[in-house]
Amino acid sequence: MSELAEPVVELATRLSRDAKYYEVKREIEEFLYDEANLLDDRQFKEWIDTLAEDLEYFMPMEYNVKAGEHARRELTTREKQMSWFNEGKWTLTKRAEQIMTGVHWAEEPLSRVSRLVSNVQLTAMQANGDGDLEVDVSSRFLTYQNRCEYEQYFFVGDRKDRIRKTADGWKLCRREIRIHQNVLLAKNLSIFF
Repeated sequence: MSELAEPVVELATRLSRDAKYYEVKREIEEFLYDEANLLDDRQFKEWIDTLAEDLEYFMPMEYNVKAGEHARRELTTREKQMSWFNEGKWTLTKRAEQIMTGVHWAEEPLSRVSRLVSNVQLTAMQANGDGDLEVDVSSRFLTYQNRCEYEQYFFVGDRKDRIRKTADGWKLCRREIRIHQNVLLAKNLSIFF
């Protein structure tokens, strides 16, 4: 289950939409909304605390390919090709710390960012080896970034997350981000998704 480029579950194995599904879904939605608020409010230290130690954070590049080749060739793979991000908690922490220093060429002055998260669906629920509940989640996002006076960018895409319930609360342990553009229009990717 650690390979990020593969789909988490088939559509045919859709989870039963029972009371347990909606109870967990409500908690996951609140986790994702809280995460968006922490990032929008530049509370990076608090956001880092919501990340699992074994976090995998991956954003493949997308290619324009011939019809019929999308499943096989549209996205770069995690360990074999270049990606926008292929990080863990340590590198995300270092990126956040650099922004918080106030000495960051791409974030001085700091960007104004607003994140919208929608279409949250649970795709799998299982206990891991430690007995913690792990939930696979799909969602869509729209992120607006404004820098300086005239720079503004929109990032639209979807995410495949794995979120783990621990004694310390929910923790993000895997995120695959897909931005639906094959040419990045922004000058940099200094924000978090």
